[in-house]
Amino acid sequence: MTKQHRVSRRRLMGAVPCVALAAPALAQQAWPARPVRVVVPFPPGGLVDVLARSVSQRLSAQLGQPVVVENRAGAGGNVGADAVAKAEPDGHTLLASSLGPLAVNQFIYRTMPFDAQAAFMPITLLATTPKVMCVANARPWRSVGEVVAAARAAPGRLTGGSAGPGTSLHLALELFNQRAGTNISHVPYRGAAPAVTDLVAGQIDLVIDNVPNILGQIRGNGVRALAVATEQRLPQLPDVPTMKEAGLNFVFGTSFGMVAPAGTPPAIVNRLAELIGAALRDPEIGGRLAEQGSILGGSGPAEFAALIERERRTLEPVIRAAGIRAE
Repeated sequence: MTKQHRVSRRRLMGAVPCVALAAPALAQQAWPARPVRVVVPFPPGGLVDVLARSVSQRLSAQLGQPVVVENRAGAGGNVGADAVAKAEPDGHTLLASSLGPLAVNQFIYRTMPFDAQAAFMPITLLATTPKVMCVANARPWRSVGEVVAAARAAPGRLTGGSAGPGTSLHLALELFNQRAGTNISHVPYRGAAPAVTDLVAGQIDLVIDNVPNILGQIRGNGVRALAVATEQRLPQLPDVPTMKEAGLNFVFGTSFGMVAPAGTPPAIVNRLAELIGAALRDPEIGGRLAEQGSILGGSGPAEFAALIERERRTLEPVIRAAGIRAE
């Protein structure tokens, strides 16, 4: 057994609930003894920022201490994640993030300021945003099969936009290329919004975007949705088939979750998972997010740790095969 596997196993074992010890441990530590800081390693306004702020409001009321969200963007999330990795593991500093800093960046950045597989203790999955393939209305394609046929007939000619190198939209495009046997050229933008703007204008052929980002354009007929990358059809897009219905084994989404620095007492981690899960089940919080196409989480620490590990195993070969490097 490698050192890496021993670390992962210890982390998973530490995340397993310990009900008998939880109450005494929390009482002994008097947690939280001061305001709790939730670091979001991306700019304000994104989905993970919205998730963190919604959940933090509920946590403040439940914990009797302010829960403050702090945006610390930079290096694909590494700047904010590093601040949490080096924080005291006492339950007063948490990270709300996509899986980029937790599972993907280690394969994209030449150097990392922290060990992604040992620096954090998973708490819970917050939500997953499924992906949907959309094409420009100016293009003739009405199905994924027609896109694949066109891409194979002219390798490299079709263009797919993304929010930038190494982002989830870029990874989705490369994973699609791998699964479909196509060579759709990647066109990076500085964010998803300008990519969608060019798609509407017909400057690029397609995007595989997060449903909440592009749902308005789909409903407003600004773009044509061909398939969702989910196991089942989405209630928000009942007439759009899944990739599996289209004959392609392609299920992919962007997951967001909460983690604490490694070494945080399991009793605190489990209590946070319980409270966050309750917040996500609240119709006022979860209902609003679900309406926009998010699939809400609320799983326990062990389940979230397993999801992070699956993401690493799935995306590492895709990243290496495509030669993806952060700028």
